[in-house]
Amino acid sequence: MKRILLLGGVSEALALARRLGPEHVYSLKGLGKVPDDLACQVRVGGYGGAEGLAHFIAEEGIDLLVDATHPYAAQMSRNAAAAAELAGISCWALRRAGWQASPDDDWQEVADWAELIEALKRFRRPFFTLGREPLEHLHEIPPQQHWTVRCLQGQPAGERFEVIGARGPFDLDGERELFARLHSDVLISKNSGSQSTEPKLQVARELGLPILILKRPELPPVAREFDSVEGLWQALAIHLDTP
Repeated sequence: MKRILLLGGVSEALALARRLGPEHVYSLKGLGKVPDDLACQVRVGGYGGAEGLAHFIAEEGIDLLVDATHPYAAQMSRNAAAAAELAGISCWALRRAGWQASPDDDWQEVADWAELIEALKRFRRPFFTLGREPLEHLHEIPPQQHWTVRCLQGQPAGERFEVIGARGPFDLDGERELFARLHSDVLISKNSGSQSTEPKLQVARELGLPILILKRPELPPVAREFDSVEGLWQALAIHLDTP
């Protein structure tokens, strides 16, 4: 019996998990909502690095590892590729394309947090949509700035920051209302390529707001890469049907 271990992290991974039978495993880090309506097994939590993941693969008789983690979860992708090699199985990856700036967009790519903070010096009301990382720096907010941070879990507002707990998908009208309330003068985002969070880019374009984009990390080579759920699913179906 062939068994697939699917490492989740993006919405497309859940779409794949919904098609998997009970012999397969859908793995989540556990920061968000854990689905309870899947036919496949669901595992929540880490593995202890590449060696721990390789041990799980061997112990569970996994014959194919599918990396559908977030494009910025570079360490997990490196662990997946290394674990598959240690375990002697193939690693496939779902790697969706990033967003592309239009002629009307004012985008600046930054390499890391230090470069981002430097680029933010000329702004007053930045809106962060990077996940939890800005929360570690709330004590470093410059006196002239007020930060808004949107991530999965909110927390009480401070004198110079607001943390909004929200999960996509986000619609265009809702994003327009939020931007109108915040009066932000710059948007900070990862280039996730997700359709569910893309409306913020449209609103920033409408308002003429600049966008600071955190550069995508380099990801390891794997046996096969796919840029769509359907393409990956077709390949998985062939894999499962092959003796």
